[in-house]
Amino acid sequence: MKPTLGRALIEKGIVSQSHISFWRKLADKFRAGASDEPIDWEAMLMEADLGLPLALRLAGLIEKEGYERRFEEGSELLRHELEKLVKTPPPIPVGMKPEVILLIGVNGSGKTTTAAKLAHLAQKREKRAMFAACDTFRAAAVDQLEAWAERLGVPLAKGNEGQDPASVAYQAYEQAKAGRFDQLIVDTAGRQANKHNLMQELAKIKRALGKQNEKAPHHTWLVVDANTGNNIAIQATEFHKGVGLTGLIMTKIEGSGKGGMVAAVREELKLPTYYLGRGEQPGDLEPLDAPKFVQEFFGS
Repeated sequence: MKPTLGRALIEKGIVSQSHISFWRKLADKFRAGASDEPIDWEAMLMEADLGLPLALRLAGLIEKEGYERRFEEGSELLRHELEKLVKTPPPIPVGMKPEVILLIGVNGSGKTTTAAKLAHLAQKREKRAMFAACDTFRAAAVDQLEAWAERLGVPLAKGNEGQDPASVAYQAYEQAKAGRFDQLIVDTAGRQANKHNLMQELAKIKRALGKQNEKAPHHTWLVVDANTGNNIAIQATEFHKGVGLTGLIMTKIEGSGKGGMVAAVREELKLPTYYLGRGEQPGDLEPLDAPKFVQEFFGS
């Protein structure tokens, strides 16, 4: 039996990015087909960045219902399944100040800009935020966060070059608590999840914050770039295994129709996505709206 395109993609380790909406991809392929061959749902689901486990499950459901050649019915089934899977995460109540948000992720994912966006969002909600610069080995990283702090009028706690990041986080919490700030947003150095020593550094930051407040950090959010596609699931798996995530923030969505990994990570790790970043300005961060996300995903 000739393997489907989806199976070939899986076997070769090739996962293409979703440059137009999921709905358009499927619609164009369906309308262009001149044969009676079934739609390769598996390939389209993989191209839409839904990840292997979810793509296989959804393709299996379509096959079970006999919708391999029936675009409208198959698409409606997919919409229904994503609506069940992707839920708007409820707010997490924090009983005391400051609420601590730990941002982690690989280099270039947008952590520092996301920290600024979170602070701006706190200000819109009439809350006082403070930054902790825990990338103590790259002066440029501290400079970038310092620039955002000045622009937004947000206090910044930083250490000396080369200082233990955990000690910076510990001292920042003391300052935030003394100043009765509502939020402490902790920006960390970008790192690959397979670097054991760097993962240990993150774990140490979490322990330092936990010494100040046993519930801190209240949120450990992985910041991911939507353009990295299937690699997001790999990042989430490794970081979750290493430090224990509570959710994701997906950046660089910018209305492209990408973002299937929101559903894939929910399927594989049960982790919600809390925010979507759609630009570079402070106001370009929005809480995940599940119905809107599904609607955009299908391009309707």
